[in-house]
Order: sequence, then structure tokens, then C-alpha cells
Amino acid sequence: MKTYIIIGGSKGIGNALLEHLIEYHNVINISRTQPQQSHSNLIHYDCDILSDKLPEIKKADGLVYCPGSINLKPIGRLSLEDFREDYEINVIGAVKAIQHYLGSLKHSESPSIVLFSTVAAKLGMPYHASIAAAKSGVEGLVKSLGAELATSLRINAIAPTVTNTELASKLLRNDKMIENITERHPMKKFLQPKEVAEMAAFLLSEKSNSISGQVFEMDCGIVSFKI
Repeated sequence: MKTYIIIGGSKGIGNALLEHLIEYHNVINISRTQPQQSHSNLIHYDCDILSDKLPEIKKADGLVYCPGSINLKPIGRLSLEDFREDYEINVIGAVKAIQHYLGSLKHSESPSIVLFSTVAAKLGMPYHASIAAAKSGVEGLVKSLGAELATSLRINAIAPTVTNTELASKLLRNDKMIENITERHPMKKFLQPKEVAEMAAFLLSEKSNSISGQVFEMDCGIVSFKI
């Protein structure tokens, strides 16, 4: 039984991953709100990743950083504070978690870190300037740390397209918007949290022991195909 730390496991993809792991592994969730799940394998800490001190954990086999933002505005309406806030939650929070738990992860025989990017870091999309800039920082972090820590742990990222979570609810708030999002993707679908969670679980597992420094686009074809 392994021990996994999830930052932001109370909602969305993080919660789907918590649900996926909890039956067979110890899961330590760190977030501002408590998950609805209750299980003997689950420990929860109330914590704001940006402002609170992170709890001490002696050993962990994996770390997943889930907090993110979807701040979609024209460039003229994006303030410098918008850019700072998106960078803080997406990049600085991840760096804080990695630095804090690096020693804990190095006690594991096969430690793994999973972060999250977005298809907007690869595909130019209107109104995504702030989030694309922040998530590009995440991808740079994955590449750099993958090389720096290659002999001691693995780090990868997942870059999902629109995923049916509370965070993306404004993009999926009515039938017309759902239809438009679906039609924009060559595979005529968008993502469910469980799909992304299963990819994250794979990257945490020893099945992916030879994979590090990679960004996996779960894009339903929107980046990969032109049809």
C-alpha cells in the first residue's frame, strides 16, 4: 500500500483521483475544504496552499498538485493582478508543495509527481493569455525538474482540454455551450474527471517508471488533429 499526497483533492479531477486511489492506498488530502468521502485510508488537512504552512509528512510515494484556475478575459480586461494570481495558484503553489515534500518523496523507492497544464499552453486560444502563460510555466517546471531530479524521482504533467468540473462550469452552463464545446473537438467529446484521474494514477504508478519530464495532452483531438 502506497501513500499519495493530493493537493486539492476535495473537488474536480483531484477528487476523482482520490476516489480512484483510496481503496488500495493511503491518501493524504490537503485542501481548503474537506472531501465528501470518508475512508479509513484517508487523512485530510485543512490548508490554503498559498498562505498556510503545509503539514509535515514523513514519507510519500507520490504528490499530485491539482489547484488551478480558468480566468478567461480579453487582454484589455486582464489586470496585472490577474496574471499574478494565476501564476501564484498554478506555479508558485506547485513549487511550494514540491519543495516541502521533496524529502518525503525521496524516501520512496519509486516516487512520482504529477502536475496539471492545459491544452491552451500549446494551442493559441483567445482570452486564455493569463492561464496559458501560467500553465506554460508549469510545463517548464516539469521539464527542468525532470532533468534535475532524474535519478531520484519522476515528474510529469497532464494537459487536459475542457473537463466537466466545477471549475469549468461556466463553459458548460447550458445545452448550447455543451454542444459547441463538443463540436469543437474532433473526437466529438470533452473530458470527464474520471478519465483524467486514471491518467494521473498511471503516472503515479510503477507502470510508468520510465516516463519523466513529459506533458501528456488529453485533448480529444483539439490540438493533435485538424479535420
